[in-house]
Amino acid sequence: HGVQLWVALPEEHRHTARDFQHHVPEAVQVDGAEVRVFLGSLAGRTSPVRTFTPLLGAEIVVEPRATLTLGVDAALEHGLLVDSGDVRLMDTVLRPAELGYVPWGAETLTMVNETDAPARTILLGGPPFEEEIVMWWNFIGRSHEDIVKAREDWEASTDRFGTIEDFPGGRLPAPTLPNAVIRPRRNPPTR
Repeated sequence: HGVQLWVALPEEHRHTARDFQHHVPEAVQVDGAEVRVFLGSLAGRTSPVRTFTPLLGAEIVVEPRATLTLGVDAALEHGLLVDSGDVRLMDTVLRPAELGYVPWGAETLTMVNETDAPARTILLGGPPFEEEIVMWWNFIGRSHEDIVKAREDWEASTDRFGTIEDFPGGRLPAPTLPNAVIRPRRNPPTR
């Protein structure tokens, strides 16, 4: 199992040179759970991975039938992705492949493993992203034209996306663009 995360950078950083940082977080035991912080800070641990906005990313394995309450940054909204087990986040039970959402303002998050086996989750957090974005395939932009340009650059194997080495089957071709203008997603209202 694995999770691949993509981050939409704010306008002032979106043309920053591509970057990859490898970090293997150490596990810390916290009240019936094992926490590995790979982005940001949680449970007394801080990841060395550079981010352009405050972000949180942590793998949390909750012991069977355990309850875990974590202090979190109230300026961030949070999502909990369940990989295995049934986990109650606040008042909602989440099953594998489900994502629970907690809006900004929460100072603590409580999760309960509802099963007799360890439950593996990924906790994500970040400030509400107020810019409108266009997402299509593996590309994120601010307009349809950004997506068209990104697809052209990908297909031409320009330096923009770097080189992919030793990937079975070689470079994946981008799908054909739809015959319509791709429009930005509307952001939900903030509190």
